[in-house]
Parts: sequence; C-alpha cells; structure tokens
Amino acid sequence: METCVLVNDIEKYGGKYVATRSFTNSDVVASGDDMVKVYNEAKDKGIDDPVVFYVPEKDMVYIYLCL
Repeated sequence: METCVLVNDIEKYGGKYVATRSFTNSDVVASGDDMVKVYNEAKDKGIDDPVVFYVPEKDMVYIYLCL
C-alpha cells in the first residue's frame, strides 16, 4: 500500500494552518496561525483552489464532539 503524505516537512508546521496546491501536491505554499490569511496568501501566489488544513502539534490528542 502506498504511503500518503499530506505535507512535506510536517514537523515544521505543527499547530499551524498550511495551504498546498492540491491533495496530490504536498509542497506547502503558505502557512500561519490564521486560516483565512493562509488561504488568501496562497491565492495571492496564484493558486486557484488551494487546499488549507490544520496540522496538529506532535503528540497532541484532539477530540472532536458532534452535538
């Protein structure tokens, strides 16, 4: 089975939002603490439809509740 890598050098981005060109291109084009700013920075760099997501900090457990 092929390994799926969402972000290259992920250890640099723990606790931040990152933007990539697509789900298949794992090179980060923008990163930061504010999701909207990261999205806009990627758009300013000419990325038509950037993929933005949060990278959890290493060894941090996140629990999501649906109410």
